[in-house]
Amino acid sequence: MPSKITIPTAIIPLSLRSLPGLQSKPISSLPSPTHEHIARLIIDQKSASHALQTFRWATKIPNFTHSRSTYRALIHKLCTFRRFDTVKELLDEMPHSIQSPPDESIFITVIRGLGRAHMINDVVKATDLVSRFNMTPSLKIFNSILDVLVKEDIDLARAFYRKKMMASGVQGDDYTYAILMKGLCLTNRVGDGFKLLHVMKSRGVKPNSVIYNTLIHSLCKNGKVGRARSLMSYMEEPNDVTFSILICAYCKEENLVNALVLLEKSFSFGFVPDVVTITKVLELLCSVGRVTDAVEILERVESKGGVIDVVAYNTLIKGFCRLGKLKVGCRFLKEMERKGCLPNADTYNILISSYCETGVLDSALDVFNDMKIDGISWNFFTYDTLIRGLCSGGRIDDGLKILQLMEDSKEGSKGRISPYNSVLYGLYRENQQDEALEYLKQMEKLFPRAVDRSLKILGFCVDGNVEDAKRCFDQMIEEGGVPNVVIYDCLIHAYCQEERVREASELMKEMTGHGYVPIASTFNAVLSGLCRQGNVGTALKLVEEDMRGIGRGSLPGSGHYSPLIKALCEKGGFQSASMLLVQMVGKGILPDYLTWNSLLICLSQQTTWSVNMSHFPK
Repeated sequence: MPSKITIPTAIIPLSLRSLPGLQSKPISSLPSPTHEHIARLIIDQKSASHALQTFRWATKIPNFTHSRSTYRALIHKLCTFRRFDTVKELLDEMPHSIQSPPDESIFITVIRGLGRAHMINDVVKATDLVSRFNMTPSLKIFNSILDVLVKEDIDLARAFYRKKMMASGVQGDDYTYAILMKGLCLTNRVGDGFKLLHVMKSRGVKPNSVIYNTLIHSLCKNGKVGRARSLMSYMEEPNDVTFSILICAYCKEENLVNALVLLEKSFSFGFVPDVVTITKVLELLCSVGRVTDAVEILERVESKGGVIDVVAYNTLIKGFCRLGKLKVGCRFLKEMERKGCLPNADTYNILISSYCETGVLDSALDVFNDMKIDGISWNFFTYDTLIRGLCSGGRIDDGLKILQLMEDSKEGSKGRISPYNSVLYGLYRENQQDEALEYLKQMEKLFPRAVDRSLKILGFCVDGNVEDAKRCFDQMIEEGGVPNVVIYDCLIHAYCQEERVREASELMKEMTGHGYVPIASTFNAVLSGLCRQGNVGTALKLVEEDMRGIGRGSLPGSGHYSPLIKALCEKGGFQSASMLLVQMVGKGILPDYLTWNSLLICLSQQTTWSVNMSHFPK
């Protein structure tokens, strides 16, 4: 009676364990597994040794004989673990064990394995490996070698094509030339790519769309979009990829007209560009305020069966929000849900950000709460945006509540300081400098390095050591730190006290660039400094810029105008000063004593001069 063979259950995948009684019955009593089952079993192993063990185990199954497919599976697995010596042994074993030499697919598996291992010399010699079995390398084998070589060294690939392929009488097909074109374009050898195109045509090989698209993409990547479009005209059948490449390239150049022309042409050919391409067009339209046109394109794509995803809808919602049409943005949120495209956190964050920017903070909180109801998790950007909006809008207590929610969540701040800096900014906006300094000290537990650096800068400013303060400030920025509004305010005042108004003005611009709008005391310190130094023109421009920033929270006061009016009066510019006074009163700002005094003195001086001049004979 033959001996029973025990099956190593640990190496059997679920697909084979489903065979009846596999764990309990001896192999001799089981139906023979298929080659497909054994190949899958070998592929599923986690190591080369287990793959070999499985292969040898299958050899002992009665009525089962290995085939090329099971050898191919084992060779693939061994190549993954770089067991190439064992691979060669298996190749030599095949003619004896299954009476068949390795086939084309097995050699290609070996070539690709050698390529992944970067064993380039062995890849080049793969044709000799094929010849050992009295076989002539096929075009597919040559192309596989070529495909590996172009990823490593295009010059080596070209040498292989000339010395090995052409020398063997193999001219290659369109796939061969597509591989070479890919290698040339990857190394930006666009000129050589055109030469290759000419060679193909001279040898009677018709370039396919892949070859053209590869060259067109390389031209676009190098900023030669016009030439790429000209090349498309030589294509007998441009495809959707061709149009997508060119449309994306025009969008990158912000050439909306040509992008739309090609989009229409794509539609006329019956192609619908992919969602990435469509989204780029939508972004470009929205960036120039043509949101209605973007909606029309989205609807046309949908009507033609194209796929529109949440990113495309978010682009439209953001476009409407930029135009101040937040209600329309909210309607699109409902519309995308109705069409089965579920909104994500970015969708809600766009609306929250827009409501905060326009100061509609209750609506921002409503959207925040809707996220929880709709099962969308709040992320860091959600918290950060809302905290900044609430604090800069004077609702610091509400901002602190959202900050607490963030700290209690799994997301947390992840070591990012911006939400806490927003609280500082809110306190600064409310002229609560002492509270801001106290809150900064409380932040030390979470951000010891940043707070320590901030306190050092403040200390240097208090001591009048501005150079050390600025050096410390610059070091913070070089190390990737984020300066808070308290530091900016302190440095600006310190510069102004030393009459270094130009540096103070530059720092205030930098501060505004970070989204920190200076309060009246900060702004007036710079303005007064400019006026003291006689830079009235610069001071006027600064006021004009600040007036344009009213929507961001800038609050002009008499301190904006008084230094300017005084400086103009001292230069005898009563007319300019009086016009500024009218502008000041028109904005509901009452002139203070110093303003009236400057005007009256200037007026009296001009009147005296006029009276004295009247005594001279005409």
